[in-house]
Amino acid sequence: MAFDFFRKISRAPTNPRAVARPREFDVADLYRGPAGDAGDAAAAPAQLDEKLRQAYFWIVNKAIISPHYDIEYNDGPAQSWTVGDSRRPFVLPSGQSYSSYVLLPLLAFATRRKCLFVGGPGRGKTASAILMGVLSGAPVREVRRAMQHGHPQMTVADLLGNPLPADLVGAQDMASIRIAWRSWLSMRVKIIDEYNRIPTRTQSALLTVMGDNYAEVLNHVFECPESAWYLTANDDQGGGTYPVIEALRDRIDVVVQALAFNPRFLEELLVRVEEEVRPEELVPPELVFTEDEVDAMGRAIRAVEVPEGVRRRVEFFASQFEFAEMAGAQLETMTKDTARLSGVAPHELAAADNGRDRMKDLGAQTQNGLSVRNLMTLLLFAKALAWFRGNGQVELDDLRQVLPFVLRDKLQPDPDAPFFALPENAAFRADRIGWLRRLFDLSNDEFLRLDLERDDAVGAMAQQFAQGLDGVSERETRARLARIEKLVAERVKARKLYGHLADDLLKLKHLHQRYTNYLAWLRAR
Repeated sequence: MAFDFFRKISRAPTNPRAVARPREFDVADLYRGPAGDAGDAAAAPAQLDEKLRQAYFWIVNKAIISPHYDIEYNDGPAQSWTVGDSRRPFVLPSGQSYSSYVLLPLLAFATRRKCLFVGGPGRGKTASAILMGVLSGAPVREVRRAMQHGHPQMTVADLLGNPLPADLVGAQDMASIRIAWRSWLSMRVKIIDEYNRIPTRTQSALLTVMGDNYAEVLNHVFECPESAWYLTANDDQGGGTYPVIEALRDRIDVVVQALAFNPRFLEELLVRVEEEVRPEELVPPELVFTEDEVDAMGRAIRAVEVPEGVRRRVEFFASQFEFAEMAGAQLETMTKDTARLSGVAPHELAAADNGRDRMKDLGAQTQNGLSVRNLMTLLLFAKALAWFRGNGQVELDDLRQVLPFVLRDKLQPDPDAPFFALPENAAFRADRIGWLRRLFDLSNDEFLRLDLERDDAVGAMAQQFAQGLDGVSERETRARLARIEKLVAERVKARKLYGHLADDLLKLKHLHQRYTNYLAWLRAR
């Protein structure tokens, strides 16, 4: 009976809200009853988003005991209470909600990205990664054997492969030496267990495989297929035998924490002990994805639309953090990265900058800004979450829910910021996910306060320029240059610079340059 329990998949739709996809009219429809042909329905393959949702619910309900609905959605008013001395909210979501520990790795599988599991020993990190490998179609035994286990003596040859001894003895040049490549390099799901125990030199070789998708030994190159990556660590602070090099950490797209086991579900563990079953060995064949299906999922996810309003929220949020007025003498170099490259300590910049309200300035809460890779990953995972939910557009809630897991290891908090000194914010010193979600909420509040949803003059100028310059007269070009100069004058009037204002000024400078160059071309004609 335990085997039947694990292999059974519910036939009910996982997301009844999803809009049915239109299909072409068929003359045979005239001869079918109102309910259609049940046989045809049973034979029809599930849509890929439905198949991924079936995989999610099978894992969360039967394989990985993770009864945590920390990615919350509401379809209407939700019941909420405050609990404990800290008066934290406890919410019963009114919409379909999810466990981040299962959902985010699945989205990494669908998008072929890199996911880091963090948490104490014995919390199911490795088992979760093995499940992702089984979903790709590989046998359980092969997934386990191909998994790389980090250890302090791990060499590049241990990780990638060895030259054949016979070739080393008789070879006249490097080209004649054959390499016995490790089998894991060709897997569609790659697993690195305890990656922070790998020596620094070997980490550099791993970085090449993760970042550039190839392995190199003695000038021989092995081209790796597009893969989803799963790494595990007992913490995400660089602990372990060796510190994790910064470039390797930056290649990780999303970080998920293995949350504590709820003893109320001990009965399910008892069944596994008594029946001696391992869920990863009982994955239903219907949930296994072929390579073509994963390719199709990736295309479908990238096709999900990001509405302009949602994109503007991302732009406004990202503009808060990189700006540091005291770091440079020119607006372009007033960034935290300029200070980092020069070795100036963040607290020295904060002491010199006494003009802004450090409680109001969201950038004062962080030590760094966001990279291009961070923003691209954020957009991709927001698209993936929207697609998983059966939607063709990214909603603001999709962005809010996925953002903390993408930026958890990327946006570093400043523990000396006044924000963390407030008693009501003390929990955010330890809860990185909660802090990032709160940071996004504060950014949205400021966006609405500034009425940028309705009045975005800089965005309007950018849209006008995006329509092209064909047929724009010299007179109109001069008029647009004058409007840009007027907008600049309005924005510098307050004299206090914040990140979003600095980015507006640089955008206006860019547009001014484009129109100036166009005007010079018109004159040359």
